[in-house]
Amino acid sequence: MTTELRVLDPAAWDDWYGVLELAFGGVAEADEERALWRELTECERSVGVWDGDRCVGTAGAFTFRLSVPGGALLPAAGVTMVSVASTHRRRGILTSMMRRQLDDVRSWGEPLAVLTASEPEIYGRFGYGVASHAVRATIDPTRVRLVVPEGTDEVALRVTTPAEGLAATEAVYARLVAGRPGMPARRPGWERLALIDPPANRDGASPRQCLLAERDGEVVGYAHYAIRPKWSWAGPEGSVMVQQLAGLDPVAEAALWRFLCSVDLTSRVEVHSRPVDDAWQHLVTDVRRCEPTLREGLFVRLVDVGAALAARTYQAPVDVVFEVEDAFCPWNEGRWRLTGDPKGALCVRTDEAADVALSVRELGSAYLGGVSLLSLAAAGRVRELREGALVEASVAFGSPVAPWLPHGF
Repeated sequence: MTTELRVLDPAAWDDWYGVLELAFGGVAEADEERALWRELTECERSVGVWDGDRCVGTAGAFTFRLSVPGGALLPAAGVTMVSVASTHRRRGILTSMMRRQLDDVRSWGEPLAVLTASEPEIYGRFGYGVASHAVRATIDPTRVRLVVPEGTDEVALRVTTPAEGLAATEAVYARLVAGRPGMPARRPGWERLALIDPPANRDGASPRQCLLAERDGEVVGYAHYAIRPKWSWAGPEGSVMVQQLAGLDPVAEAALWRFLCSVDLTSRVEVHSRPVDDAWQHLVTDVRRCEPTLREGLFVRLVDVGAALAARTYQAPVDVVFEVEDAFCPWNEGRWRLTGDPKGALCVRTDEAADVALSVRELGSAYLGGVSLLSLAAAGRVRELREGALVEASVAFGSPVAPWLPHGF
């Protein structure tokens, strides 16, 4: 059998997306959810592999602008909807799609490709490194108290529907993007993801609700949440499922958390996919009882090493020559001299002696400032060639705010 890789024809979207649904368990999405993903799919940036008239592989790339250290919003390809039919495994189909996709991203002039992974071990061989993490936890308000900052009582709270609160919540989100690396600026249409709430996806919980925090008539924070009721012989044991939460200042965030931890007839607040430096961990009196757990978030792939490293700032002065290995995108291989500080950076090719040797995967992990080059070196994945260079680079690459991806794609 022969296969053909080609750009997605919009007329073939249903077949193409059906392959993806089957690869992820075969459960059909709700009509409204499927319709939105069809609208968001950029067919000209998506590819499929066909065996005759049958689609057997899918991959897409959304057009994103991603926040990086220093506040710049950098063009990035949001790699998505990747699948290979189970009947066509081990034939090089995934590799061929990744090859075509990265060539395309380079031709589009986008220095980064990013993704989330259903199976994390797949994408390292294509140069993607884990660049951010997320925390989940369960707060038990019957055993853990919140100590909130002064002024929390001055924040007014109002419950509404996600649709009614949409304009206000999107305005808050937009103001926060540049301040935390790893957040995508939402393009038109993406705000509607917050409105997709089919009953089949609720797992016994209520319809999604929107909580607005207001001060002097201005919305300064919001939370999206649902309530999963539960009763035992002893009484109510419901859960509050926190889906989104954002505040423009510590007091607004504290007001939101306090409300969520005091909803009637509930005894659990389930927190999903929050930043590793999230404020709630310092509001609770006993974080140990909340049992926080960590998992990877955003994977980053530098498609253009020079442009990507020059686009962010560095929290301390740095002047380091990297010896970069990148077999999958050989245009990145070789030595790059990075000079930068909190005001800006320059990264150019050089013949000077290398100070640090690593692969593009490690650069991707360190790029947003959430993974230390020193920690990667401790795992044998980064080599110091000039004494002191690794500490210099590791400190410079750090971010005062942990990178975080607030939603999937």
